[in-house]
Amino acid sequence: MRNIILTGDRPTGKLHIGHYVGSLKRRVELQNSGKFDEIYVMIADAQALTDNFDNPDKVRANITEVALDYLACGLDPAKSTIFVQSHIEQLTELTYYYMNLVTLARLERNPTVKAEIKQKNFEHSLPMGFLTYPVSQTADITAFKATVVPVGEDQLPMLEQAREIVRSFNGLYGDTLVEPKAVLPDNKSCLRLPGTDGMAKMSKSLGNCIYLSDSADEIKRKVMGMYTDPNHIKVTDAGDTKNNPTFIYLDAFSSSEHFERYLPEYANLDELKAHYERGGLGDMKVKKFLNAVMQETLEPIRTRREELEKDISAVWEMLKVGSEKARGVAAQTLAEVKRAMKINYFE
Repeated sequence: MRNIILTGDRPTGKLHIGHYVGSLKRRVELQNSGKFDEIYVMIADAQALTDNFDNPDKVRANITEVALDYLACGLDPAKSTIFVQSHIEQLTELTYYYMNLVTLARLERNPTVKAEIKQKNFEHSLPMGFLTYPVSQTADITAFKATVVPVGEDQLPMLEQAREIVRSFNGLYGDTLVEPKAVLPDNKSCLRLPGTDGMAKMSKSLGNCIYLSDSADEIKRKVMGMYTDPNHIKVTDAGDTKNNPTFIYLDAFSSSEHFERYLPEYANLDELKAHYERGGLGDMKVKKFLNAVMQETLEPIRTRREELEKDISAVWEMLKVGSEKARGVAAQTLAEVKRAMKINYFE
């Protein structure tokens, strides 16, 4: 069996460091590993419209932002097919067929959907397109016969539902669809990066993000204003590192080389944590170190992005070419699905 990746993001704004450590960095590593036959990266604008249906201009503008972030982080159109979801019309037809394989009650039980319904205040006015998001995602994955889907921990229920739909389809119509597997970030601290305000999730709507495109000054301002341990009032106080965003970010981003360059009095992060936990280490020193780490990590991404912004037409041409290729692949899968369902009447 061929090894194929399908991954992507909803274009609801610029991508932030939660996206980077949660999936984007891993995508680039997988892309460059040479272990995969095909890699498809989707800008999920149709899914973004399910809760931005009254503001399509926002979604349109954010397609550019997401594409720029992809390229700046190292996704390469020569190795990965980057495409726009709404221009693959076969995905809509697959979604329609798959809706018959899942019940309303099962969709309403999906933990990821339930959490997002609450977050977006959709309890009493839920768009049907939003509720059927897991079915649409199944169409995206199966259209390209993806064997691997890199996801964050919060997306695991979505992938499990896709696997259920695949099993139901194959059970009814014969082995046609490929059942995908999840790939989580290697670093456990990357599974769910908290916001700079200490909230459980980094979110654009909560304003607690550090964006990949932030300037050096913006990064410094956000890092120095980060939530830490509210009980660590004096430098001499013992501090908590487990629920402290500054240390969670250091888990995700820092390396031994960073300590050699910016904080040589500590051999590694374990030593820094031990000092903070026993007392005698101030938050300001930790934040200054974190700022240095974040600046070094994000500066090359920001520089590449600024260069790409000089020719936006080339970015859109890349998306057009990728979408044309993706459409051809999806059309082949749709033909196989219709054949399996015996609705290929005119073949």
